[in-house]
Amino acid sequence: MSQRVPETGQPSPETIPLAPASAGETVELFLMARGSEPAVVTLGDNGEIISRRTDAFERHRMVLTKPLDRLSFDPETAIVSAVYAYDPTTVLDRGIRVLHAGPAPTPPAFADGYHFRPPFGWMNDPNGLGRFDGRAHLFYQHYPHRLRWHAMHWGHAVSDDLIHWRHLPVFLEPGEAVFAANGAGGAFSGSAVVIPGESGFRAFFTDHIDARKPEMEVQCSMRCHDGLTADTPQVVLAGRPEGLGLGEDNRDPYVFLGPDGRLKMLLGGRDENGGVILLHETDDPTGATGWRFVDLIHREREYGRTVGECPAMLPLDGPAADPGTRWLLIFGLLMSRDPSTRRRNLTFGIVGRFDGKSFMPEFRQELDFGTDAYGFQAFVDRDGPVGIAWLANWTDIVKTADWPTAMTLPRRLLLKDGVLATPPIEAAISLRQALLDDRRLTAGETVAFDNGTAEIIIEFEETGVPFELTLSHPTLKLAIVAGPDGLAIVHEDEESSTPSPHYLAAGAKVRSIRVFLDRGSIEVFADDGRYAGTKRLADPAPITAIRLDAPQGRATALVWRLGL
Repeated sequence: MSQRVPETGQPSPETIPLAPASAGETVELFLMARGSEPAVVTLGDNGEIISRRTDAFERHRMVLTKPLDRLSFDPETAIVSAVYAYDPTTVLDRGIRVLHAGPAPTPPAFADGYHFRPPFGWMNDPNGLGRFDGRAHLFYQHYPHRLRWHAMHWGHAVSDDLIHWRHLPVFLEPGEAVFAANGAGGAFSGSAVVIPGESGFRAFFTDHIDARKPEMEVQCSMRCHDGLTADTPQVVLAGRPEGLGLGEDNRDPYVFLGPDGRLKMLLGGRDENGGVILLHETDDPTGATGWRFVDLIHREREYGRTVGECPAMLPLDGPAADPGTRWLLIFGLLMSRDPSTRRRNLTFGIVGRFDGKSFMPEFRQELDFGTDAYGFQAFVDRDGPVGIAWLANWTDIVKTADWPTAMTLPRRLLLKDGVLATPPIEAAISLRQALLDDRRLTAGETVAFDNGTAEIIIEFEETGVPFELTLSHPTLKLAIVAGPDGLAIVHEDEESSTPSPHYLAAGAKVRSIRVFLDRGSIEVFADDGRYAGTKRLADPAPITAIRLDAPQGRATALVWRLGL
């Protein structure tokens, strides 16, 4: 970081008012020069920050000596992305305060939205989900400076209940080699684990640089002692196992404690026939050294030339060390396509036994029939296994700029009656603000919303009652339908020339349904999470009303307004 005292008589051409910050707080500012002249930003009476870099934003930190309520810079020579402030002694409990964000990374305002979204910039896969020193931490794939994918950073947030989140400073930035490759790479997805007897955690991620030789992707790790700042990353696994015909995709390390007491690492990849999941292990309880390949624990052969991504594995119905415990293996299949519904990039869970070396499958099922719950990551929390996913699908993402996507509601992972159920966590009821209806919906009347956010609970007298729940939206045809084929989410975009996939839980005959509506998304949970369907909407305009078409007198319903 470069700072100097401002010269008198040199006012900046543009002054931007800020939400006030106090003396003693830390300000972080992302700055880039537009050309040969250095970029100079004046932070009120606190001095200047200078950057000469033109190929990437530089992060600068300044501890304020005086209150700050404005910044000044010349837009002809400087680009200011995001500016935020925090007190380092309380930031884990209070979070950061965004003071300013430029037009490129500023998201649209979604009043009353309750899904997790970044404070600025782009977001995709969840990373490092876990509870460390009492707080739940969520990291995520992040580009802070535009509403689209670019050189990958890690964003960071903490929560007590996995519903109400506090944003923290950007956790991890890509290395210099990524910007030399025009931003094609960065700190890709990963995980984090507790180190026995130590505070903080160790995080793992894939360092990706397009066309790098001999390896496009290597696995890195770093310690975080204070829950906030990362040590310098180190490579812990530099190559692929030989003799297996693996492609160069080799990413998304998910590290966990196995039943034999050793740390294990899953990686997603591919061979000449399709996606694979690789298992590594180490005797080092810190995870910093000694990683060795064990086996391929899954080969995907049903969907052609796919890539295994974002694997996760955790004990499902008992302690990890108990030989009777069933384990859940989760993975996404990049480039998969279901020919019967035209859905892409599917996510699966396989339940089976795991002895630390081999995984013995018992059954598998798709985790989400809407498919917009990708990059699913999970861990064993205090009340049992929970997970969260990116509420989007790569096939729907606009390549130039995109309104910010969200994370799904956190979900329980439960074995119930021989199937995997993924209902929303119990803390989701804390989102309820007011009861909007308890009789009009089941009487066939239209129920209007005042803010586009709602939870709808419908209970039928018996299983398999046909119904259609119509959702009023200004540009999309939306509905949730139960009929002879099963349970479906209807999403038709009249402005799109491509027919919408069929979002269907084939053969599902349900008795209860719980629907969460938010700006830009629908989440459906039927029969206490036996079926889960998530759909990102092509247009984030709010849903304004609902209407139920079902046999009269055979259902009860509650409709709640939601918000944080």
